Amino acid sequence: MPILCPPDIYRILKSSLGLAAVVVGVSACSTPPMNQAGRSLAHNNKSLPLVIAHRAGADDCPENTLTAIDGALRNGADAIWLTVQLSSDGVPVLYRPADLAANTEGAGPVTKKTFNELQQLNAGWHFARIDPDGSKNYPYRAQPLPIPSLEQALKAVPASVPLVLDMKALPAGPQAEAVAQVLDTAQAWRRVLIYSTDASYQAAFAKFPQATLFESRDQTRGRLAGFALAQECVAPPKTGSWVAFEYRRKVQLVESFTLGEGRSPVNARLWTPAAVDCFNTTGKVNILAIGINSAEDYQAAACLGIDAVLADSPQKMQAIKKRLSSAMDCSAKQ
Repeated sequence: MPILCPPDIYRILKSSLGLAAVVVGVSACSTPPMNQAGRSLAHNNKSLPLVIAHRAGADDCPENTLTAIDGALRNGADAIWLTVQLSSDGVPVLYRPADLAANTEGAGPVTKKTFNELQQLNAGWHFARIDPDGSKNYPYRAQPLPIPSLEQALKAVPASVPLVLDMKALPAGPQAEAVAQVLDTAQAWRRVLIYSTDASYQAAFAKFPQATLFESRDQTRGRLAGFALAQECVAPPKTGSWVAFEYRRKVQLVESFTLGEGRSPVNARLWTPAAVDCFNTTGKVNILAIGINSAEDYQAAACLGIDAVLADSPQKMQAIKKRLSSAMDCSAKQ
């Protein structure tokens, strides 16, 4: 059955069934005190991992749209992950790919379009559902979804629901400044955690003491690789930090020779019980496993003591979480 995303359904469900948004949040590895989001995301080892909606639930609704945000709330996401880039006139907007052609009927980079131009594009143009006969249909071509701004997204999400903002544009400085201005105006710093695969955002947000960030991905990856290859637990993160890395990740092992180099592709699973113990050497660290989209991987993450998972379908993952909440056997998962 197709997943419905319109806001009236969420309101009806909330009214008739007494559903309430789960209050969660994120803690920081930076020196400022943990923000409100971090306190509310405090996790205990007996809890199943929190479900964070990747790009607001990219499998359920067109990613990074207000419709997807509403769907993530309705489907019980514990927090929402949004991808941020910068328009040519300096407006932080929600969009992930490098080219507008990936999700819209337009083309070119986000940074070459003004916010008003981006609002004219349909972010749901390529979002397809599969009909019973196996054919694709594109329901949002008749119901265009504009690329939203970060400001619009903050207004669409209840203040009790935390957001993870994934910074995608470079250079980092201008985007960090623009995002900070929006968060200042909305008084939203305490409900937001900043993530990026590019370490330059660590420096770009350092001038904003109210910002909370994940540990640099370079640090997390290096520690995981060092432990996997050399069984070395090097400089574990500070207690209360948040770290994130894929549960499964295709990587290449590169070995240098005098006459060149050798490469070995590996489908790595770097989060192991011993690796988790390494990260928690100096105290409890909060771990987000990226790319958890099956019952098998969610249960494995739960058995590892992972604190949160990044899932493409909060609807699917919350159903899995509900089934596992009654009984879960970790004896074969270690």
